[in-house]
Amino acid sequence: MFYQLYELNHAALAPFRAGAEALRYVSSNPLNPMSQTVLGRTLTASLEVFERATRRYAKPDFGLNETIMNGETVAVEEEIVWSKPFCQLLHFKRDLPPTHQADPKILLVAPMSGHYATLLRGTVEALLPHAEVYITDWVDARIVPVTEGGFDLNDYIDYVIDMLHEIGPGAHVAGVCQPSVPVLAAVAIMETRKDPMLPASMILMGGPIDTRINPTAVNKLANEHPLEWFKDNVIMTVPFPQPGFMRPVYPGFLQLSGFMSMNLDRHVMAHREFFDHLVKNDGESAERHRDFYDEYLAVMDLTEEFYLQTVDTVFIRHSLPKGEMMHRDVPVDTGTIRNVALMTVEGENDDISGLGQTNAAHAICPNIPDAMRLHYMQPDVGHYGVFNGSRFRQEIAPRIVEFTRLHSGSRPGDPTSKPKRSGRKSAPKPE
Repeated sequence: MFYQLYELNHAALAPFRAGAEALRYVSSNPLNPMSQTVLGRTLTASLEVFERATRRYAKPDFGLNETIMNGETVAVEEEIVWSKPFCQLLHFKRDLPPTHQADPKILLVAPMSGHYATLLRGTVEALLPHAEVYITDWVDARIVPVTEGGFDLNDYIDYVIDMLHEIGPGAHVAGVCQPSVPVLAAVAIMETRKDPMLPASMILMGGPIDTRINPTAVNKLANEHPLEWFKDNVIMTVPFPQPGFMRPVYPGFLQLSGFMSMNLDRHVMAHREFFDHLVKNDGESAERHRDFYDEYLAVMDLTEEFYLQTVDTVFIRHSLPKGEMMHRDVPVDTGTIRNVALMTVEGENDDISGLGQTNAAHAICPNIPDAMRLHYMQPDVGHYGVFNGSRFRQEIAPRIVEFTRLHSGSRPGDPTSKPKRSGRKSAPKPE
């Protein structure tokens, strides 16, 4: 019922949004003598803040049409290379000559945690000059008809395996935040099956591998309530006339409200500063605000079964680090991983996945050789800075590129392979 009320409230505000937009056009029109006065800019700013605060933000575009390689501009084409009801695999195809030496193929597994894959636009942009980049473009559950069936954590893992098969052997897979667990599980399953499409390396970034370590507010919330509480309080049914009508989901607007409440003062201040920038006619600062919140406020719904299974497996039972995780009644044995290099990345000030939670992957993968391990902690960044921003571009992305290039090619089990070392200190092999 709450979801329906949310939709009705949005619809009820539609005439006011339209009126605000019309009035803003008049108040900001250069032909209006008031438009360049403080009073006129104050009115225009007020109207824009109201409209942006009450709108529904659509799925953003990646908008990555080119990249810079060796000082030259290279065209980029976004193409769908694989598709299923709840996800499509995007490839950012660079217009390169046939003689170009092959770059690493990196599958970025984007979070399915309320935001769209475009949240990783900066991640893709930083890697494009150095790699063939693929990304999981998860589909909003509210637009998937119930006739397409369900989607749970097991399906998520199967999707990752299928996409690695689509890309081909020797790829590299990077799980950003929430996908770290299913990515690690998928690699373990592929090792167990002796899958020929096994990736050459996996990079886990700011992920909740073991949330018992340095628990954050998000982790504590999951432990304070039984699974039934989440089912009773946050699962709702998609209302008519959405294509996913009657599908039980965890609505994106609930996830967003949770994230916003964690740093409410910061968001209120950001909008206050946005208003001031508009009044002062500081267009550049105002545009940066628009760009960030156009992305941050665009949210998607998650299926009930995926959300609840993830909460139970990752945050309540801690199944993966305890060696108890199952995939379709088959144990997920991370001890089988021997041929896939492991890199973990954490942010010093991460308030979503606490420091040490991602590094825990090394402890539960004891059979990966020392020469195939690397842990990096980025100082002075929070959760978002692990995969985006200036420090990601300058410090983290180059390390990822170096790691993938170092571990491309033959595997330890191949008699022609030779040991490789990065020259960086790797995480010690756990006893």
